[in-house]
Amino acid sequence: MDYRQAHFQLSAPNRHLLPPDKGIEVAFSGRSNAGKSSALNALTGQSNLARTSKTPGRTQLINLFALDDERRLVDLPGYGYAKVSHTLRDDWQQNLADYLFHRQALKGIVLLMDIRHPFTEHDEVLLDLAEKTKKPVHCVLTKADKLKFGARKTALLTAQKQLAGKPECSVQLFSATEKIGIEDLAAKLDQWFLLAE
Repeated sequence: MDYRQAHFQLSAPNRHLLPPDKGIEVAFSGRSNAGKSSALNALTGQSNLARTSKTPGRTQLINLFALDDERRLVDLPGYGYAKVSHTLRDDWQQNLADYLFHRQALKGIVLLMDIRHPFTEHDEVLLDLAEKTKKPVHCVLTKADKLKFGARKTALLTAQKQLAGKPECSVQLFSATEKIGIEDLAAKLDQWFLLAE
């Protein structure tokens, strides 16, 4: 797949306003400050495809980026950010669960976690939802450049142990800043997009 072809398709507040439920989608999810937008931009080689912000919680809609007529990358609303209202946060999480449970086009989830703070309570909820819906999850430990090599390796091994009982889960290191793991992420997405054909 040529992820450089990705282009913005539309934004929607919930699943019901998305395009027809066909084709193949891979969703990007994670805490509001996990580096979701930076990862999407690094993957696609576009600096402004997904809007990045120093203020966590800016992605409040489901954003679709088309690769071609059949394949889409989906940027889901970030979760777990304390400075938004409880009502808004509940709405986001309700829409997230609704999308994961009911969107037939969804074939895999990329869960982005800050390598320094992985497997938060919200991440565990998403992993649980994915398990219930039998959706594979690829965990991406972002901001790997913030740790030295030895600490990165330890964090990766720890994450692998944590996911050992979940056969549908995989994990990798990633840094948008230092271009670490972009090819690994692309290879995992290729696998999902091609297997789903």
